[in-house]
Amino acid sequence: MTDALKRLSDEGVAIWLDDLSRKRITSGNLAELIDQQHVVGVTTNPTIFQKAISQGDGYDQQVSDLAARRVTVEEAIRMITTADVRDAADIMRPVFDATDGQDGRVSIEVDPRLAHNTKATVAEARQLAWLVDRPNTLIKIPATEAGLPAIAETIGNGISVNVTLIFSLERYRAVMDAFLTGLEKAKERGLDLSKIHSVASFFVSRVDTEIDRRIDEMGTDEAKALRGKAGVANARLAYQAYEEVFSSDRWSVLENAGANKQRPLWASTGVKDKAYKDTMYVEELVAPNTVNTMPEATLEATEDHGEVRGDAVRGTYEQARADLDALEKIGISYDDVVQVLEDEGVEKFESSWNDLLKSTEAELERLAPAEG
Repeated sequence: MTDALKRLSDEGVAIWLDDLSRKRITSGNLAELIDQQHVVGVTTNPTIFQKAISQGDGYDQQVSDLAARRVTVEEAIRMITTADVRDAADIMRPVFDATDGQDGRVSIEVDPRLAHNTKATVAEARQLAWLVDRPNTLIKIPATEAGLPAIAETIGNGISVNVTLIFSLERYRAVMDAFLTGLEKAKERGLDLSKIHSVASFFVSRVDTEIDRRIDEMGTDEAKALRGKAGVANARLAYQAYEEVFSSDRWSVLENAGANKQRPLWASTGVKDKAYKDTMYVEELVAPNTVNTMPEATLEATEDHGEVRGDAVRGTYEQARADLDALEKIGISYDDVVQVLEDEGVEKFESSWNDLLKSTEAELERLAPAEG
C-alpha cells in the first residue's frame, strides 16, 4: 500500500466518495473511510440512490412504514434519500467542524426532471435544504442554461450548492459568474457569506469517452494520437479559468466580505477505457483547493498504486490548449461534443430518476400491509 491518498490531501485535493447507501452508513464503512482513507465528503446522484435502494433489505423498514402511510412514490423517494443524506452528514460533521465548513459535505441532487425549469429548481433546492436540515449539505443543481439563474438565486438565499454536469469551459465561466452573482445577492440581503460554500463539478472521463469514440470512427493515425488527452486538457483549462476568476477585483470585494472560493470538483473520475491507467484522472489533476470525487474502485486503486507527484495542473495550460486545438483541426467540434454531453448527462439522470421511481414503487407495493 502507498499513502497516495494522504499525499493527495497534503497537495490540497479533498477526497470525496462518489457513492452512498444505507448499508455504508449503518455498517460503519463511511466512518471507516473517513478515518483510514482520508475521505472528507460524499456525493450522490439519482443513479447511486437507484442502485442502493434496489439492492439488499436495508430500506425495508422505512419503505414498509411509508407504504403503510400510503405516501406517493415521489414523497417516499425524498424521505428515503434525505434520511441517508442526513445520517451521512452527521457522520461527516466532525470533518465539517474541523475544516471550518469547507469539507465534511454531503451532496443531494434536485429532481433532474426540473433541469430546464429555473423557478422549480430554486423551490426544490429550498425544500431539500429544509428537509435534510444539516449545515453540511450541498444541494446539487445542474449547470443547464435554466440552472444558472437557479444557482445564483439559491446561493443568494444562503444555501450551499454543488453545481453539477459541467462539461465546457464557457459554461464553467458562466457557473462561476452565477456563483459570484449569488454571493452579491446574499451580501445585499445581509447574509453571512462565510457560511456559504460551493463546488463546481467539472466532468472528466465522459469527455474522453465521447471524443475517443469520434477518433476511433475516423481511424487515422493523426486522430489516434489524440486519444485520452481531451478530458485532462479540458479540466486543466478549467482550473486556469478558476485562477483567473478568483483573482479578479470582483472576487476581492466578496472575499473581503468573508466569502469562500467555489472550488473546482473533478467528477466522473472513474476510468472508462481499460487502455488508460485507472488512476489517470486523479494523478493528472492534482492542484491546490480542488476536490476529486471518486467511485470506490478509483479510491482503492489510488490507495493501492496511485502516484502523486505534486501539482499536475499549473504550468500545463499551453499544452492543454494545443491538445484541444489539435482536435478541432482534425474536425472534432468541441462545442458539439460538450453540448452532446450536457444533453446526455441530463437524460441519464432523468432516466435514473425514472428507474428510481419504478424500483421504489415496486418496493412500496411489495411491503404494503395487507388490507383490513
